[in-house]
Amino acid sequence: MLQRITLHLARTPSHPEGDSRDGYEIAAPLTEDGRLDAEQWHLERERCRVRRFRPGEPDRHGWLLHRAGGDGGATWLIDYDDRRRDDDEGTFKLDRHRIAVGEYISVRGDDGDFVPFRVVSIRKIGSVSLALSGQP
Repeated sequence: MLQRITLHLARTPSHPEGDSRDGYEIAAPLTEDGRLDAEQWHLERERCRVRRFRPGEPDRHGWLLHRAGGDGGATWLIDYDDRRRDDDEGTFKLDRHRIAVGEYISVRGDDGDFVPFRVVSIRKIGSVSLALSGQP
């Protein structure tokens, strides 16, 4: 079953308190122990959507992708336009991370550096509800 994972910007030098207006909503399958489920992702990849929200910018909508290879044998990334590779946002060892409320996930920012995000909620997505909400 897919889960809706909400991430908020964690503490950074430019945002010492983090920022709940800057983050992601990700629809993804998780295993019982909270790891991304690549096998289930293959079955439901069209439903594995991502919404990027940031103050002062329009929301970006894309897909969670799983690619073979990379460090550890797999790479998870966010793809906003399947015709381009330069818009993809990579993650830091997401194939090894446990995704749970309070844990941190790093996403490669526009400048190429990894930016920390904190998991603030995980909710089951019903089979009918596919759209990611307009509110973080």
